[in-house]
Formats: sequence, structure tokens, C-alpha cells
Amino acid sequence: MKTNIKIGLLAVALCYSLSLEAQTKQWSLEDCIYYAIDNNIDLKQLQQEQENRSIEMNTSKNSWLPSLNAGLGQNFDFGRSPSKDGVIVDRNSANSSAYLQLSMPLFDGLKIPNDIAARTLNLQASVESLNKAKEDLAVGVASYYLQILYNKEIMYIAELQKALTAEQVAKTEALVNAGKVPLSQLYDIKAQLAKDEVSLTDARNNVKLSTLNLAQLLELERSGTDFDIAAPNLDNAMTGGRGLLAPELIYQNAVQVKPQILEQNFLLESRKKMLKVAQSAYYPQLSLNMSYSNGYYYYSGGDDVQNVSFSDQVNQNERKTIGLSLSIPIFNRFQTRNSVRSARVGIITQELQMENTKKTLYKEIQQAYFNATSAEDKYAASTLSVEASKEAFSYAEERYATGKSTVFEYNESKTKYAQSLSEQAQAKYDYIFRTKILDFYNGAPIKL
Repeated sequence: MKTNIKIGLLAVALCYSLSLEAQTKQWSLEDCIYYAIDNNIDLKQLQQEQENRSIEMNTSKNSWLPSLNAGLGQNFDFGRSPSKDGVIVDRNSANSSAYLQLSMPLFDGLKIPNDIAARTLNLQASVESLNKAKEDLAVGVASYYLQILYNKEIMYIAELQKALTAEQVAKTEALVNAGKVPLSQLYDIKAQLAKDEVSLTDARNNVKLSTLNLAQLLELERSGTDFDIAAPNLDNAMTGGRGLLAPELIYQNAVQVKPQILEQNFLLESRKKMLKVAQSAYYPQLSLNMSYSNGYYYYSGGDDVQNVSFSDQVNQNERKTIGLSLSIPIFNRFQTRNSVRSARVGIITQELQMENTKKTLYKEIQQAYFNATSAEDKYAASTLSVEASKEAFSYAEERYATGKSTVFEYNESKTKYAQSLSEQAQAKYDYIFRTKILDFYNGAPIKL
């Protein structure tokens, strides 16, 4: 069969598939990523964790504000009770009191500003933790998205194989009727057509399953029923000679922008601030105190009892106080010392975590670079394989059409051609994914 006829059959298969896809909404990779970020349950949980960090920071900032408390009291004494002068007398009494008290820190060894700074850094770390989760989700979505594209291409190849075999069935029937080949040839080619139909069914099911997997990842309520992806233009992604940046260059940029590194850096700075919070307990603490109190006394049970009126007592019994209190730490059972030691251990632990995170990032970049170069070489080799198997299949096809070869030789050549096309498709999408991962480490968003 001529090459233009093959291309025509493949075009028909592609048009048929695209006409089916047009019946449903088609999602781009960016659409899928945005939707996943907005609806993923794990991300929503991390957002709540970020909200908790924001609340903690707000609580710490409000530590500078004064605390204001009010209280009411009512006492009854019978027989012997204290007078408002503090003298115990033989009479019953009722004492009503009220107070308003204000206290505000003036100096606490810089505990509050350092605690505010630590809480702020923790909030920034939680933001980067959420960003890291978003990036991981985007990578997962891209992987599922490319898997669907790969499965669709395999399905198109299966459709092409079935169409080629169906045409050969018609030609074989003509050869049998002309007496040029035995009837067994027709049975063999029809058996191959049945196998191609099974392969096509499997390919279609793989497309449906991979589409369902992506829909479930996106948390779509009607997963797979009215969901499909758009076929992007991958010409730019497959442009040869693009060149891959060395791992060292990618790492130099990644260590400045990747959220897992920024998160660890914020946590390390937070640990340093918490050390200063612990050290603040070594310093005296100065507070401003203000209060207002008043009371009403009523006596009964004696002949000489004379009660002052309520209004006069309110004017006479009020008390206003303002003062400063200084607390000087002397010995607290080494609690402050051990808190400082613990804070220093926390800093060392976080520094080790930071170093480990950087090493892990560099290893991931090295692995991604190796995978990308391997995929590039494999794609180039598979392309040569497709060209060679295509020529071999064309030759086998011509020989079979003239009755010079058996159906087994024809099927073997067609199978090798289909296998080379499948390997090329796999290498292509693997190459695209690996290069996108490298771009991702270099700070570029994942898009096709």
C-alpha cells in the first residue's frame, strides 16, 4: 500500500476520534491543574493549617495589647464581721464590691517581638508548604494527562492496524477468487482482523481508564462521564536540539525558588527567633498596672448601727491605683537554661533538615536530567526504527498483494511496524514529560 493511503486511513481514524471528543468539554492541561488546585481535599487541609498559622501570628501580635478585667463580689457576714475600716465588730454585714483592672507589658526581654517574628516565619513556611503541595499535584496531573494522550495515540495506531488488515481481507478474498492463494490465507487474515479488533478494544478501554484516573484526581463529581482532554500542539515540545541545562545550573536556580527550600529556610529562621524567646526569660519583666475598685457596706444586728447612704459610700470608697511591677528572675529550677538548650538543639536539627532537603533536591534534578537525556536518545532511536519498519512493511505489503508471501509474513511485518509506532509514541511522551520536569525544577510552570 502506498504511503499516502496509510496517511489517509490514519487521518480518517483521527477525524473520527476527534468528532467523538467534540461532543464533550475538552480540558487543557492548564484547566486540569487549576481545577485540581481549587478542589483537591489535601490542599484544602493544608489551607486550614495555613489559617491556623495566621491565627497564631495574630495572637502573638496582640500580646502587646493591655489586658482588661472586671469583677463583682458580694459577701454576707453574720455575728462578727469586718467593718469598712477593717475592725471586727459584733454585727451582721453585707459587702458589695466591684473592680476594673488593667495590665500591660512594657518590657519582657524582647520575648513578644521575637515571638511575633517566629510566628510570621511559620506562616510563610506554611505558605511554601502549600505551594509545594500544589506543585506536586501539578506534576501528578501532567503525568495523568500525558498518559491519556499516549493511550489515545496507541488507540489511533490500533485503528490504523485494523483498517490495514480489513483492506487486506478484501484483497485476499479477490486473490482467493482468482485462485492465486489458497483459502487458508483468507482464514488467517480474518483471524488477524479479529486480533486487531481485540487490540483496538483494549486500547479504547485504556483511554477510558486513564481518563477516569485523571477525572478522579481532579475530584470531578461525574468522573469520566462527560470529561475529556484537549489534544495540544506538541510540535514545540518535540523540537530537536533544544539542549538540556546541566543539573548544576538548574540546581543553582532551583535552590532559590523551589518552595521546599524556602519552607526549610523560613523554619530555620523561626527556630532562631524561638531561641531568643527562650533567652528572654533571663531578663527582668516590667509591667504597667492600673485598677479601680469600689464597694458598699451595709450593717445590721446592732442598736447603734448607722449605715451611710449608697451614693455617699460610692463617692467615699472608690480606690484608684496605678503602678509598675518588676519581676526579676533569680532561680527557676534551670527551666530557662534547659529551654535555651532545647532551642539550640532545634536550630541544629533544622539546619540538618535544610541540608538534607537541598541534597534531595539536587538528587532529584540529577535523576530528572538523566531520565530526560535517556528519553531523548530513546525517541531518536525509535524514530529511526519507525522509518525502517515502515519500509519493511511496505515491501511486505507489496509482496503479499502479488501473492509472493504468506499472510504470516505480512502480519509479522505489520506487527513490527505497529510495535515501532507504539515505542515511538511511548518515547515521545516520556521525553515530553521528562523535559517538562526539568523545566519545572528550573522554576517554569508545567504547561504544554
